[in-house]
Amino acid sequence: MDHAELVSGRHSERVLDVVRRGTRAGLQGPVADSWMRCVNDHRLDPESAPHPLMLDQAAVEARRVRLAAVIDSARHEMSTLYQQLADTETAVVITDGEGVILHLVSSPEFAREIEPVGLAVGAVWSEAVAGTNGMGTCLAMAEPVAVRREDHFFTRFTSLTCSAVPVHDPEGNVIAVLDVTSRSALQQQHVLVLLGMTARMIENRLIDRQFPDSHQLHFHSRPEFVHTLHEGRLAVHADGRIVAANRSALFQLGMESPRVLCGRGLDEVFQTTLEDLLERCSAASYHPVVTYRVNGAHRFFALTRRPPTKASSSDARKLISAQTSLPRDAASQGDPLLDSHMRTACRVVARGTPVLLRGETGSGKEVFARAVHAASPRSEGTFVAVNCASIPESLIEAELFGYRAGAFTGAQRSGRRGKVLQADGGTLFLDEIGDMPLDLQARLLRVLDERRVTPLGSEETQAVDFQLLSASHRNLLELVEEGRFREDLYYRLAGIELHLPPLRDRADKQELILRVLQEENKAPAQLTARAERLLMNHPWPGNVRQLRHVLRAAVALADGERVDLEHLSMLRYEPAQRQSAHVMSLPVLLPAPVPEPSGLNLVQTHERQVLLQLLEQHRWNVSNVAKALDVSRNTLYRKLHKLQIPVSQHD
Repeated sequence: MDHAELVSGRHSERVLDVVRRGTRAGLQGPVADSWMRCVNDHRLDPESAPHPLMLDQAAVEARRVRLAAVIDSARHEMSTLYQQLADTETAVVITDGEGVILHLVSSPEFAREIEPVGLAVGAVWSEAVAGTNGMGTCLAMAEPVAVRREDHFFTRFTSLTCSAVPVHDPEGNVIAVLDVTSRSALQQQHVLVLLGMTARMIENRLIDRQFPDSHQLHFHSRPEFVHTLHEGRLAVHADGRIVAANRSALFQLGMESPRVLCGRGLDEVFQTTLEDLLERCSAASYHPVVTYRVNGAHRFFALTRRPPTKASSSDARKLISAQTSLPRDAASQGDPLLDSHMRTACRVVARGTPVLLRGETGSGKEVFARAVHAASPRSEGTFVAVNCASIPESLIEAELFGYRAGAFTGAQRSGRRGKVLQADGGTLFLDEIGDMPLDLQARLLRVLDERRVTPLGSEETQAVDFQLLSASHRNLLELVEEGRFREDLYYRLAGIELHLPPLRDRADKQELILRVLQEENKAPAQLTARAERLLMNHPWPGNVRQLRHVLRAAVALADGERVDLEHLSMLRYEPAQRQSAHVMSLPVLLPAPVPEPSGLNLVQTHERQVLLQLLEQHRWNVSNVAKALDVSRNTLYRKLHKLQIPVSQHD
């Protein structure tokens, strides 16, 4: 007996032992229950090695047509989830209600590796066919489930780890299963949370698609959760009758099924009518307004507006423009993912939902945000960008919220309007939001909840109304887990989170290179073939920002001639650590003469020596120093300045 047979025999013996002995075997819960169903109900044999059951193309296509709305609603969210996981040995899968895979997102290499075990479009993963597994067991339980390696019923699947959650249609039926299958040791609880968030986004999209002419009512018991994934969503007919509800709405209202809620009048659930709520929301500039359950026991914050088809012609034109206008010259030259993100951002911004952008340094987050603003209903207002990492901590509060005359030493005599007030009627873009100090996060959250600002040194509050966009190169959920970012603020910022692709992964890289070259050259692009190959194959750790600097220098060196390799010498050699596709680019620091410090205390002197050693160790490469310290570039620059370490920046 070879090793594989031995392992298979041991696994099947364990499965059968649990089935025979029940809880006495020491295993209980969803996995044990599933094993018992597989043997007793489905008559499966754990010692067998079944080949994957595959449907023919016609049968698969018929199922895809039947669930076209689900697949269309899920396609983009699945791609975003795959990017969030950032694991090449992972597949994001969606099945229909019978466990048939209808769509899969993975790397081509991993897709080829897992196809022989049945992880491919058309494969049947119901529990009755494939035994205990994430997709099939989730369908059997109608609940989220994690099935780790040896939890699988059949030995052939024990190299995989699966996490799966159900997706419900607007009537509350489980219509699909969303699954992440991997060979990596992923943290299953973290994956289940991300899957749950993705499923909620898909379910909300299904409500929007099925009831496009209904009033979408958003509510929560806490105002900061309106327009986030935690909000309750109701679709309300023009006559005030509720026609759909998401799972969060059911949970908050204490109802088990949409069937209990749908068909009721809005005034049977809340102490308001649809027209009253529309009028109050309009008067409040479409900020959440207070309403109560009919029994008066619970208070909620609710927001609704007339659907685009019922809006005025002027409002309709703005909404249509926001949903269809794609300023490709500003953000994309034809990259499908980036264009999809733009369409998504424009749609949600048109409804007042905050957007959080995540992407590597230099990947164009602010350019993308400006394009979203230009296509939004607030395009006639001001776009105000604030880099939270570049402002000294002592000045961030004054920059954001403003101050009255004489509020502090050095303040302008006339006082100053802060960035938040400057964005009134337009868009506020908070870049590198992950670098905002915790105490200011609390104040920002209060402003977002109340939509009122109190400048420093003043007791008067001023109303403010703006669209919120924010961005970070960091994973804010990881910062939340580390206690460095407020969880409630994260959910207030991330009505939807979009991951912008780095330059090296963009499908429009060639078009973008030629456009930037033309902009820098002020004439038609001129590149030799070998120079173009170098530019196309470079990993671009600094993304679009680095590309622009490189081409600007190359055009100057070429002096009217075609750009060739000798004009791109800055790309011919870079430290090996900057070639990694996963390391974000930060500028190199050139060491300047370091004079003796003055006025530093003992702790600062010691900290200065440690930082100098780090800089020397990493050859004054700020990319590696920032990574070693887990801080942003601007935070490191502030620290260098504070500790009197003079440097010159080379970008």
